[in-house]
Amino acid sequence: MSRIGKLPIQFASDIKVSANGNVITFAKGKNSVDLDTKGNVGFNLDGDVLTFATLSDSRTHRAFWGTYRALAQNIVTGLTTGYTKALEINGVGYRAAVNGKVLNLQLGFSHDINYELPEGIEAVVEKNVITLKSHDKQALGQSAAEIRSFRPPEPYKGKGVKYAEEHIVRKAGKTSKK
Repeated sequence: MSRIGKLPIQFASDIKVSANGNVITFAKGKNSVDLDTKGNVGFNLDGDVLTFATLSDSRTHRAFWGTYRALAQNIVTGLTTGYTKALEINGVGYRAAVNGKVLNLQLGFSHDINYELPEGIEAVVEKNVITLKSHDKQALGQSAAEIRSFRPPEPYKGKGVKYAEEHIVRKAGKTSKK
């Protein structure tokens, strides 16, 4: 049995939650997020508490029970506090700048990389750290992964774009014969 699925989700009164068939809509201010359960799990909205239930005891329905509960909790957390992800740029001449909704990256290529930030994601650049902020955990992680993929960190000098909490395992360089 899922221990995650059993837990109820408490949400603040400023978050409006509504259900329409299999779709649960979470809204706060100008941000609105839909969670489509696709009929894989039952849910009950009671005031400011949302609970999930399995449709049967099958393995897939039990898995969906915990998954949709976790997705709903991530949406509520994103709307209340938001999510942030930090990326570090290491390398001589590597730079980043934000121009409106475009992140301009200079990563040692012959051309600049202009990355169009998706809707709902904000970027702030301070020295060599790019901080991404969003209410959508999935879109934030996807954007951070795409930015990192432009120049992943290499194991010899550590040059490239890496997550702030990421540890790069370094390799020894070539040794000369004597």
